Amino acid sequence: MTTVSRRALLRALGVHALAAGGFPAAVLGQAGPGGPPKRLQPGAVTSDWTSFLGPSHNATSPETQLRRTLPPALVWEYPKGTGYATPAVAGETLVFLHRVRDEEVVECLHAERGDSRWQFRYGTEFEDRYGYNNGPRASPVIDGDFVYVVSAEGLLHCLRLASGAVVWSRDLRVEYKVQQDFFGLASTPLIEAGLLIVNVGAPGGPSVMAFDKVTGLEVWRAGTEWGPSYASPVPAVVHGKRRVFVFAGGESTPPTGGLMSIDPKTGRVDFSFPWRSRTYESVNASCPVVFDDKVFISASYRAGSALLQIRPDFTHEVLWTTREFGLHFSTAIYHDGYLYGFEGRNEPDANLACLDAATGKVVWRETPEWTDSLGGRPQVVGTYRGSLLHVDGRFLCLGELGHLLWLDLSPKGYREIARTWLFPARESWGLPVLSRGLLYVTQNTRDVTRVTSPRLLCYDMRT
Repeated sequence: MTTVSRRALLRALGVHALAAGGFPAAVLGQAGPGGPPKRLQPGAVTSDWTSFLGPSHNATSPETQLRRTLPPALVWEYPKGTGYATPAVAGETLVFLHRVRDEEVVECLHAERGDSRWQFRYGTEFEDRYGYNNGPRASPVIDGDFVYVVSAEGLLHCLRLASGAVVWSRDLRVEYKVQQDFFGLASTPLIEAGLLIVNVGAPGGPSVMAFDKVTGLEVWRAGTEWGPSYASPVPAVVHGKRRVFVFAGGESTPPTGGLMSIDPKTGRVDFSFPWRSRTYESVNASCPVVFDDKVFISASYRAGSALLQIRPDFTHEVLWTTREFGLHFSTAIYHDGYLYGFEGRNEPDANLACLDAATGKVVWRETPEWTDSLGGRPQVVGTYRGSLLHVDGRFLCLGELGHLLWLDLSPKGYREIARTWLFPARESWGLPVLSRGLLYVTQNTRDVTRVTSPRLLCYDMRT
């Protein structure tokens, strides 16, 4: 038997997501086959996942007592349309956003059963100019009794979590003349200090805006230089003070963008640090990583990474820069003095790497690959542009083609603990969501066997 090359497999997997025609609305609301999850073990630490990147906004989860053996049991599955958004979970309530035909649909499901509680719909004509996907990118944000969603075209809604009723809405396109970027609006908003903070990127400013989270009224504006990126604002405490870090920069001529440190109470910009590829068709998409009094940023398209140190007066110093480590759209994870992440722009040049945070030197770089069977034939596959979640003392990895792995990562290298193939489908780019021992994974394209369409899947990781 012959082994199919990586490029041949990628071509074979090159099926597109559902077109705007999608599946009929009647299909929505039907949970897939599965069984109830196990009960949580006494003493297991659990958490909600109310926003992109999890409870700490850094792809790290406090949950414990997760099963190491794979595959996990499927609890339920739910058919989805187009889009790359990942869900948000609070208690037994899950909210996710996708597109069906000419509407974006906000779905509220029971987190453990997958049955529908309510839907909220609005029209859309969005098409990304490169033909990847015409659905939404930004994830919902749950805060108490409310949930916030932003469409690919810039429609911002605050809904009641219990019913889906509209509390307030803003049209960023009309009000702030926000133009469509390469792939639409993709930055997930941030709740901080009673505000909803959005990387608006209006021409000539504001770059960042804050709205009162209850009324939707504008509170402050920040920045005038940079357009909207695909990275999401990240909060942190530095020198005992709350700050929000925004890595801005989308379509512009010449390409511009960079990091802003913002006081969330006033909108005052402490400093701006330009960092962006010189390539026109590029974006800043990897979220900032904040640890101690330092901020790490990274971009693809030959830009690379930088580490800044924030002084007590909130000026900054550049500790190092490197072109040897550039993340496309995933976010690095900082752990015990090192940064781990998937670098590289495309599938063939994507690697898993470890960076010494003190020096900016690459400690190791690996290309996780193995042989799997697809349609009865062995195929060389790998993680490619995967994503990492640090949890329960190890790293959960979702590979670009739908593989799920437990990894042990350290400065000594990477070690695979367990691996399974959840589904053979491309564009598995959304970070898995973990809440109360359940793992939620978005399958964004029809699988190569054409058996399954895009789905939201819930897996039982409880021991």
